[in-house]
Amino acid sequence: MTRDDADILRRGLAAFAELGYQGTTVRELAKRLGVSHNYVNDRYGSKEQFWRAVVDFGIAGHVADLMASFEQTDDVDVLRAVVTRWFTLAAGTPEANRIIAEESVRDSTRLDYLAEKYTRRFWGELAPVIQRLMDSGRMPQVPLLLVFVALNGPALALTHQNMHNRLGSALPDTDEGRIRMAEQLAQLVVGGLVTSGPGRQEVPARTSPDS
Repeated sequence: MTRDDADILRRGLAAFAELGYQGTTVRELAKRLGVSHNYVNDRYGSKEQFWRAVVDFGIAGHVADLMASFEQTDDVDVLRAVVTRWFTLAAGTPEANRIIAEESVRDSTRLDYLAEKYTRRFWGELAPVIQRLMDSGRMPQVPLLLVFVALNGPALALTHQNMHNRLGSALPDTDEGRIRMAEQLAQLVVGGLVTSGPGRQEVPARTSPDS
C-alpha cells in the first residue's frame, strides 16, 4: 500500500465515521478525498467496496492484535487481557468503532461483512473462555449474548465524546490518557464479572408479581 492509498483510506474512514454510510455520498467522498468524482468507482468498483477497503484498513491490524491476547493460559487472565486490549483499541481507534456502532443497528450486507470477517472470529474464540468460567463458578450463569452486551457496551461508549462533554467530563486527548482510561474500565468491567473464587452463581430470572 502506498502512502497515497493509506491517506485515501484514512480520509474515507473519517468520512464514514462522521456521516455514516448512507450520509456519505460518492460526491462527498470525492470532495473529502481530493479526487475526481469517478475515482471511487474506478478504483474500488463501488461505494460499498470502498467502504470494505476502509473497514479493513481501520480494523484488520487491530483485530490481529486483539487475537494475540488469547495466548494467556488461565481463563481469567485471557478474559482480562482480551477485554483490556478490546477497550484500548476502541479508545484508540474511535472512527472505526463508530462505524461498527453505526452498522450494528442496521440489517445490511455491510453488517454481514463485519460479522463474518471480524466479530464471529473474535467471539468464537472468547465464548468458550467465558463458558468455562461460568461452568467453574467464576462467572454468573447467564446467556453468552448478555456477556457480549456487557463487554461491547463499554467499548462503544468510549467513542461517545459528545455525550461525555455534556456530562462535564471529556475523554482524554492523549494516547497515554486513553490507554489508562481503557485499562481502568476493563478492570472495572472484568472485576464485576469474575468472582474471586469458585462457587457456582446464577442470575435469578425475574418473576411476575403473581408468582
